[in-house]
Amino acid sequence: MQFFGGSEISPSPPVPTASGNNAHMMYVFNRNGVCLLYKEWNRPLHTLNPQQDHKLMFGLLFSLKSLTAKMDPINADKGNLGVPQLPGQGCSFHSFRTNTYKLSFMETPSGIKIILVTHPKTGDLRESLKYIYGLYVEYVVKNPIYTPGSPIKSEMFNTALDQYVRSIS
Repeated sequence: MQFFGGSEISPSPPVPTASGNNAHMMYVFNRNGVCLLYKEWNRPLHTLNPQQDHKLMFGLLFSLKSLTAKMDPINADKGNLGVPQLPGQGCSFHSFRTNTYKLSFMETPSGIKIILVTHPKTGDLRESLKYIYGLYVEYVVKNPIYTPGSPIKSEMFNTALDQYVRSIS
């Protein structure tokens, strides 16, 4: 570990070699911050209980959305930091990368937030997130027994999601 003059601060995870090792976890939140779905594929370390983890992730998204809107160099109307932006309003972010993971984010016009955490060398996942949202619409929203705002328990959705996420490289 080097701090000054070196290029490595902390080790990066190994590059995934097998299908399915690229995605670590995924969250789906509704507009009110309720976690509708949480899935893990490759998360060896659990540091928080699930409720704390969900609150932390939603808080991170809320803060990043507010910060990017406030720093927008094009839009003169910055609004108040901390006030939620409507989907598609102002400047937004799609992903950020650290040395150990990449977080990709998409928000739909209805306020559904999809977050996929993957290996840091994973490419642009905007189209993948759109595809996952299509699965959500097809298997969850169109399901007549699904109650909006309740946790997602569709086996067909989970199966299709697992198959697709394991194919992401």
